[in-house]
Amino acid sequence: MSDKSEKGLPKHYVSIRERFEEYGSAISDLGRTVRENGPIDEKNSQLIQLAASAAIRSEGAVHSHGKQALQNGASPDEVYQTLLLLTSTIGFPNVAAAISWIDDLFED
Repeated sequence: MSDKSEKGLPKHYVSIRERFEEYGSAISDLGRTVRENGPIDEKNSQLIQLAASAAIRSEGAVHSHGKQALQNGASPDEVYQTLLLLTSTIGFPNVAAAISWIDDLFED
């Protein structure tokens, strides 16, 4: 059984959004508002969020932001470099884990 919904979103995330509609809408609106109201383009926004996701060791968020970065024009090399740049900040083991999660995107 997959932990992904039909839309490719984690089932738990979808469940929370469905159970708490106003909360889910607020979270979506916040992310969209922040991305749309500044000088950073979508590709770089996703790469920044990818780095933050790796720093907090969130496998789901690394998958999500890595995929969105690629869909918004980032090359695989840019995605991997984003993670490699974190080595002196979050340490090799955390970077290695994040790289393995990005590798998952290319196995499908």
